Amino acid sequence: MTRFNTALFAAIAIAALTGLARPAAAIEYPWCAQYGGEDGDGGRNCGFVSREQCMETIRGMGGFCDPNPFYTGPAERPAKPARKRRND
Repeated sequence: MTRFNTALFAAIAIAALTGLARPAAAIEYPWCAQYGGEDGDGGRNCGFVSREQCMETIRGMGGFCDPNPFYTGPAERPAKPARKRRND
């Protein structure tokens, strides 16, 4: 009976942890590096904030940078600061 209780407890614990696990949200960045390879299949990395960052990464190994087709931009636009009126 002890083995059964241990197995039952383990199964319930795994089911509870699985129920609590949530997939991580993907973070999309605006620039992708297409790395050079012999056949042009050197890989792709879309984790760059700026074109300059991407270009620095591929420098010396070959490849090119292009805009990420899946990047949608920031979720919301930042609020504009309030303009102060001058009383002249």
